[in-house]
Amino acid sequence: MKIHKQRVALVAHDNLKPELLGWAKENWRILADCELFATGTTGKQVMEQTGLGVSCFLSGPYGGDQQIGARISEGLLDILIFFWDPMSTAPHDADVKALLRLATLMNIPVANNRSTADCILVMIQQQQLHHQQKRSEIPKQVNYRFASIHPASLVH
Repeated sequence: MKIHKQRVALVAHDNLKPELLGWAKENWRILADCELFATGTTGKQVMEQTGLGVSCFLSGPYGGDQQIGARISEGLLDILIFFWDPMSTAPHDADVKALLRLATLMNIPVANNRSTADCILVMIQQQQLHHQQKRSEIPKQVNYRFASIHPASLVH
């Protein structure tokens, strides 16, 4: 049974990048079992500071938010971790709104801060534990073709 790795997108506005990076460093063991994607600057910083592998898109203002939104709409991303700053405006606010709208329409989990990101990690851990338990319940396949059957055992 193949285990589906959660495909997680990481995005953070500039003044919240340190918060996202701190969260990623604290939770690198769980994130290491996920397939990670990120906007350009965020992804590079996550790779540098955690050693995790991250597939990077363009920087958010240069289309990275739209690239992630496209992947969400195609069903190619499972989770969006987006530490966005509600107190400041960005030149690409329309892209940010579109990204959050797509995530909502496609019904994927979205974390906007550390608390909700932690909740999503608990969900990921539960799924990983469930898959591990399922694997241990699958009986080993026995090759009966080569088992010897004594003819006397067939007589009733």
